[in-house]
Amino acid sequence: QVQLVESGGGSVQAGGSLRVSCTTSERTFSRYAMGWFRQAPGKEREFVAAISRSGSSIFYADSVKGRFTISKDNAKNMVYLQMNSLKPEDTAVYYCAASSGVILDIKSEYDYWGEGTQVTVSS
Repeated sequence: QVQLVESGGGSVQAGGSLRVSCTTSERTFSRYAMGWFRQAPGKEREFVAAISRSGSSIFYADSVKGRFTISKDNAKNMVYLQMNSLKPEDTAVYYCAASSGVILDIKSEYDYWGEGTQVTVSS
């Protein structure tokens, strides 16, 4: 059973920064590309960022380019999403996901999901 566990969410004022983290087993980490999605109340879950299994390819949603950075630490089996210059519209539950697919900005390409961590940005 693949388990993904997010942490690091919280509340911050607009313009601030947060880092959310995702941990999984070594086997999962080496076999899957990893992505971050988010879901705001009343909205569909949307793609935020993804990193390929090798780490050589990284993708971002246009709405977060230049503000968010996805990274991975192979030694710790961790994936991070560093979020800077946060805006109230970034408020959402952020989900970590693992994908065996190749089109990493599509929800259906992901096989496993974490339970999410809340990020709240106040104006």
